[in-house]
Amino acid sequence: MSPRTVLSAAVLDVLVVLVFVVIGRSSHAEGITVSGIAETLWPFLAGTVIGWVACLAWRAPISVPRTGVPVWLATLVLGMVLRVVSGQGTEVSFIIVAGIFLGVFLLGWRAIAVLLTRRRKPLNP
Repeated sequence: MSPRTVLSAAVLDVLVVLVFVVIGRSSHAEGITVSGIAETLWPFLAGTVIGWVACLAWRAPISVPRTGVPVWLATLVLGMVLRVVSGQGTEVSFIIVAGIFLGVFLLGWRAIAVLLTRRRKPLNP
């Protein structure tokens, strides 16, 4: 995989987690401040990074089963565990919403990328 693809994948994952946090904070009337976003973001971002390392994501960054699923699960599970450890809330409804949002977007952009990559390849005669 090219370094550009790996970097793009990492940036997209970070953006998905950041958008999740910003939407969540704004929908609950929490302040959209740098410190507030950072406080909510760090557990999930740590989960994302750990997921990347655990599944060696740089080897197949757009693969849904090999990279997307482990990164999604690490982001969700480790994010929630780190929230508990740091004294932040983890209501069941929040876990469900987080799981759905992160799953749709961390897996979704990869599925789209795979489809686009397949379309660009010329058919072999």
